[in-house]
Amino acid sequence: MRLRDVFVQNLKKYRKDRKISQMALAELCETSTSYIGQIEIGNRFPSVDMIEKIAKALQINPALLFFIDLDEANSGIMPQEKKDIISDSVKNELIKRLTEAIRRIVKQID
Repeated sequence: MRLRDVFVQNLKKYRKDRKISQMALAELCETSTSYIGQIEIGNRFPSVDMIEKIAKALQINPALLFFIDLDEANSGIMPQEKKDIISDSVKNELIKRLTEAIRRIVKQID
C-alpha cells in the first residue's frame, strides 16, 4: 500500500472516529472543505504544515496518520500468537522517529 493511500485511509478513520465532518476539520485547519475533500479522495496531498494542523485538529500525533494498521495488514498472514507486542515506550520512540522521517519525505514530495 502506498504511503499516500495509508495517509488518506487514516485521515478518514480518525476524522470519522472523532465524529468530525470535513467542514469542521477544514475550519479547524483554516482551509476549505473542498481541499479536505480533495485530500480524502487522493487528488491532493497536504504539506507538512497542513499535516500538523490536521493532526492537531484530530488530537493525534502526526505520525499516526502514516501508520499501517498491522492487524489489517497481517490478517490471514500471521497467526495472532506470532504478532509482536510493542511496549508503550518503544511505540513512543517509533512515533518520534517516524514523525521526523515523514517530515523529510513530505518535503521531498512538495
